[in-house]
Amino acid sequence: MKHNTITIGVFALLTFGNMNAQKKAYLDKNKTIEQRIDLLLPLMTLEEKVGQMNQYNGFWDVTGPAPKGGTAELKYEHLRKGWVGSMLTVRGVKEVRAVQKIAVEETRLGIPLIIGFDVIHGYKTLSPIPLAEAASWDLEAIKKSAAIAADEASASGINWTFGPNVDVSNDARWGRVMEGGGEDPYLGSKIAIARVHGFQGETIADLAKVNTIAACAKHFAAYGYVEAGLEYNIVDISNSKLYNSVLPPFEATVQAGVRTFMNSFNTLNGVPATGNVFLQRDILKGKWKFDGFVISDYASIREMIAHGYAKDEADATAKGVIAGSDMDMESYLYVAKLADLVKEGKVKEALVDDAVRRILRVKFELGLFDDPYKYCDEKREKEVVGSKANNDGVLDMAKKSIVLLKNKNNLLPLKKSGQKIALIGALANDKNSPLGSWRIASDDNSAVSVLEGMQQYKDNKLTFEKGADLTVGKTSFLDEVVFNTTDKSGFEAAKTAAKNADVVVMVLGEHGFQSGEGRSRTDLDLPGVQQELLEEIYKVNPNIVLVLNNGRPLSIPWAAEHIPAIVEAWHLGTQAGNAVAQVLYGDYNPSGKLPMSFPRNVGQVPIYYNKYSTGRPTNTDKNVFWSHYTDVEKTPQYPFGFGLSYTKFDYKDLKVNKTVFEKKENVQVSVSVTNSGNYDGKEVVQLYIHDEFASIVRPIKELKGFELVNLKIGETKTVTFTLTEKELGFYDNDGTYLTEPGTFKILVGGSSDSGLESRFELK
Repeated sequence: MKHNTITIGVFALLTFGNMNAQKKAYLDKNKTIEQRIDLLLPLMTLEEKVGQMNQYNGFWDVTGPAPKGGTAELKYEHLRKGWVGSMLTVRGVKEVRAVQKIAVEETRLGIPLIIGFDVIHGYKTLSPIPLAEAASWDLEAIKKSAAIAADEASASGINWTFGPNVDVSNDARWGRVMEGGGEDPYLGSKIAIARVHGFQGETIADLAKVNTIAACAKHFAAYGYVEAGLEYNIVDISNSKLYNSVLPPFEATVQAGVRTFMNSFNTLNGVPATGNVFLQRDILKGKWKFDGFVISDYASIREMIAHGYAKDEADATAKGVIAGSDMDMESYLYVAKLADLVKEGKVKEALVDDAVRRILRVKFELGLFDDPYKYCDEKREKEVVGSKANNDGVLDMAKKSIVLLKNKNNLLPLKKSGQKIALIGALANDKNSPLGSWRIASDDNSAVSVLEGMQQYKDNKLTFEKGADLTVGKTSFLDEVVFNTTDKSGFEAAKTAAKNADVVVMVLGEHGFQSGEGRSRTDLDLPGVQQELLEEIYKVNPNIVLVLNNGRPLSIPWAAEHIPAIVEAWHLGTQAGNAVAQVLYGDYNPSGKLPMSFPRNVGQVPIYYNKYSTGRPTNTDKNVFWSHYTDVEKTPQYPFGFGLSYTKFDYKDLKVNKTVFEKKENVQVSVSVTNSGNYDGKEVVQLYIHDEFASIVRPIKELKGFELVNLKIGETKTVTFTLTEKELGFYDNDGTYLTEPGTFKILVGGSSDSGLESRFELK
């Protein structure tokens, strides 16, 4: 017995020594990442491999004692066994270091965690919501905004964000339009690339830097087309819509080097995206050759049971892995069921190995094996988070995101002295709502309010009146917002202030938590008593500047007809009030353009510029039998690409370098743009095409180029666009890209609904 004990002890010592030697080998920086993975994978037990595919939400005070009882204790034990590959919502250097220490120093192989977080439009210092940023059409500014978010998040221990959201959507009822780039796949693709590069850097090698984080393209795919704009609903779209509208921004992120994807909650072709082989295996990992990893959305693997696609937990687990979902976010299923499924022969271990290889690859790329605590520098955290430079950056982004929708009689910009201004609306003095949704690391009530921003201009007499509360009770990310629909007790004080003012500025719109996940609406009007307040103030003083705070397009037909000046200010983040004030007073000339069309009423939704002609587009026979509504125009209130300026831009001399082109030739389009107004300004010059006949009907116009041009008063610049097969072609219903001969119409201007026109032919 003693001999056997000694033998076992010697064997264990030799095994441990051999393990250390092997571990040292896969930690060798002189080897390639693939070589290091090849050395690490054979050392892992099946359970440890499955553990890398398991992500848990933060579950206890990681700097405190170990948890006792419930799921927290279970998760803690799994973490110590090496059965957790990632954590989410753990943040702050102290917390991240503590949880990383368990993974690195207490598990058998010491594989570091990747720490995920929803850094959607900033970490602590918040930029405008993504839809607002899209309104800037300024790709460099958007990239910088993402870089600021990455800088702060990485300084707080985080190395992976669940962004960018690249869902194309044309349905404003869906609350998550606030997270995306709007209704257009071309603009959405350009913004997607900018955000990936902002988060990750320009190359994969940049991931090793301490101030970058891995990005995640989501939600794959078609989540923006949920039926009726209803959150988590089914999606039923054509292949043409899928290939030409939904997929291009996702493919653009792969080409930009994005390291992770997140699948979506919806079904596509009757199959939940989480279990969709066609999306994840055939397209993403097959056709596009994506070599990062795919994470499920929150508990979406388990939710395949509720969808009616999986019969039980084991079935859901198998279908998720087989379809290509590499990491399970908070379903608890992979860690519970997958190893047994492999042992039973129901899931091939090769699929597990492929998923683990992908996850390890990203961890190596981030440099976590070389320094697991590289993101855990408390000194850097204090210096970076909330810095003046970051606040200056988000202020710049906020100003660029504002869209001037109307400015009758040049009511704006406001005079800087000698005016009596009444500022009205609960949102005008709100420091919380302007932060918007999806800002879980930021502090409540940390935004600059519009009142605070306007108070910086001291040579006018500024009077503030709330008018009416917007909401009732508490507001939070997890709760439904309850609106004030009865209390109008502040109306009279607001009317008195307005009556005595030269100009009234009213800040109205949605609460910051009224858009985002789980915030679908069937009514896109101003909520609560705001519309009534607006009309009552108009009766005593029609000189109103309406400043809209919102996370989606709104339906404002009465305001569009009656109010002389309307400013779309979205939810602009930390520096919201300063940005609004600087635009209102003319210290910044607004240059934003709408990334989504604004409907006249909710009955038009979904409404979008790149629609199809139909067989009866106009009233040629002077009767009712044509494509129209009987009660409202079929055009939007404000179209995609629309936005005014304090100055005026004139377009002339649209030229195409030839009238007939061969298939491989580039088409050169040029136009002259002149600032003929009284302010220096910026204009987004937009180019649209229409393929007039094709094997698949094409939209009446499609954005295929844009350029942001700075023009001083009286200055003229020539803007040149190059159209290639990439811009002139389209996908057929099998996903094959085609460039067909035919005639093309061109529109170049400052909006999707106006501009100079020309034509050319492609042989």
